[in-house]
Amino acid sequence: MHFSLSLPVNQIPLWFLVLSLFLPRICIFVAWIQHSMPAFIPATVGIIPIIVALLVPRLLILFWIYNDQGITIWFLLHVIALLMAWGGGSHRYYRRRRVVEVDD
Repeated sequence: MHFSLSLPVNQIPLWFLVLSLFLPRICIFVAWIQHSMPAFIPATVGIIPIIVALLVPRLLILFWIYNDQGITIWFLLHVIALLMAWGGGSHRYYRRRRVVEVDD
């Protein structure tokens, strides 16, 4: 296992690493359209990778980063983004309306 605190960029482009922190599904789609990551996104994609990309895109991105760079600061940043997204970093607050009954 290789660990580095530098910000390496190997085969995954820098724009993908930065923007996929915030917009993972859109970044996967744009990278697929551009073929900018041929080692990770093949030109012909089967149904299983499409389902994984739609359901759990952050796990797919983590898998790609680990295969490309190992455990680096990019990997750790994406793990933090995953934990924030799944753990309630974008938690919705529901307000409950009070119903006041008026007796006439």
